[in-house]
Amino acid sequence: MITDPQGTMLALFLAFCRMGGCIMTLPGFSSARLSPNVRLFLAVAVSMAILPMIWDSVYPAASSPGATYVGLIFSETMIGIVYGMIARIYVLGLQFAGAILTMAIGFTAPGGHDILEDTSETSVTSLIVFCGLMLLFIMDFHHIVFRALLDSYGATPVGAIIEPQKMLITLTDTLRASTSIMLRLASPFLIFGLLFNVAIGLVNKLAPQIPVYFISTPYLVTGGIFMLYLAIAALMRQFAQGFAPVFNSF
Repeated sequence: MITDPQGTMLALFLAFCRMGGCIMTLPGFSSARLSPNVRLFLAVAVSMAILPMIWDSVYPAASSPGATYVGLIFSETMIGIVYGMIARIYVLGLQFAGAILTMAIGFTAPGGHDILEDTSETSVTSLIVFCGLMLLFIMDFHHIVFRALLDSYGATPVGAIIEPQKMLITLTDTLRASTSIMLRLASPFLIFGLLFNVAIGLVNKLAPQIPVYFISTPYLVTGGIFMLYLAIAALMRQFAQGFAPVFNSF
């Protein structure tokens, strides 16, 4: 590699495009709470670490730069973004499940700062998302993503024509699988909220002079929080166990 400094740098930049595109959208690493300089240095470090392992795939395409090199930059970046979006959609699904959960238990407290984005989320949703993301980091989910990126050089070599339809199908299937898992995680709270509101509606029909809404809301929130206390361990475990099958299926 040292005998050709120009080819080495061009090959490193192509590896950086795929790795940097993934880290740019990877949950946790792409958080607004993380400095862009940290993400940049991390992408460069990972690219330098994997370059010797993908040298035979990257160097032939980068040794003769030309007009096609710009196309390689675009295609490599898109491949990395798709791999990062697979993991990001799954983690954002937990935020979706948290929003359903808080709505079902009647927790309508003012929103605070979100863990992943610069948006406003309730404290319960932020807690659930933070727990899920922390559990994924403890289980080294980023190693699974980086390993999949390394294997992607065999499935989609440098210079291969990318298929937008295949990428769209991959993201759509990820969204479908993530939505199915998150609805399954939030379903006990949906059933609890439905049954509670049906019961309160019946009480309101029997005693319309009582302000049932103001009386029932504290019980709804208390029951929902107590259910979350009992179920959060199983909820986080199923979320973590569902990551690898969803990601490796593509």
